[in-house]
Amino acid sequence: MSFRHALLVPFLAAPAIAMAAPSADLAMVQKHLQGVETMTAAFAQTDRSGKVLTGTLTLKKPGKIRFQYEKGVPILVVADGKSLWFLDYSVGQKQRWPIGGSPLGILLDPSRDMSKIATVVPSGSPDLVAVDAADPKHPEYGRISLVFQRNPAAPSGLMLKGWVTLDSQNNRTTVKLSNQQFNHPVADNAFRWNDPVRATGKK
Repeated sequence: MSFRHALLVPFLAAPAIAMAAPSADLAMVQKHLQGVETMTAAFAQTDRSGKVLTGTLTLKKPGKIRFQYEKGVPILVVADGKSLWFLDYSVGQKQRWPIGGSPLGILLDPSRDMSKIATVVPSGSPDLVAVDAADPKHPEYGRISLVFQRNPAAPSGLMLKGWVTLDSQNNRTTVKLSNQQFNHPVADNAFRWNDPVRATGKK
């Protein structure tokens, strides 16, 4: 089974098998997420049309994440501790969401109680742990399926390998990670950004 298949299958199957979640693995995932204060990684992002973009991910808790896309891609996704922003420098536009109002919120809030929003689902491999998460009180926030690989060298024995998100408009995005590095110093200015509206002179 390819990693892409292993990443997608649990997400698609989650509604039918949610009751089969092993609590030990969910507790391990919770402990891992609480133990990761910072993370950097290379990412490959695939949208629903099959387009692939690559770049560098930088995460710092609480509430900060940056997707720096490859050279020539005029977009930036960044959370600055308060809001999650989608910035398009080619047309001078920006969109804002509360951090908790995005499927990525589960990665950014170490105090989130996983047992209330997440279930472990079969991954197809004993080396993988797959978790499907959605806020039942806020379906408009979308869903996320996280895939972890068991790795004793990683925080709490798990290595985040990627995720699949489904937003409120049913747009599916797959992200695969590589070269993960945990809990190294990350400066807060890594999450600053230039306003695309000002950059293009738009009002």
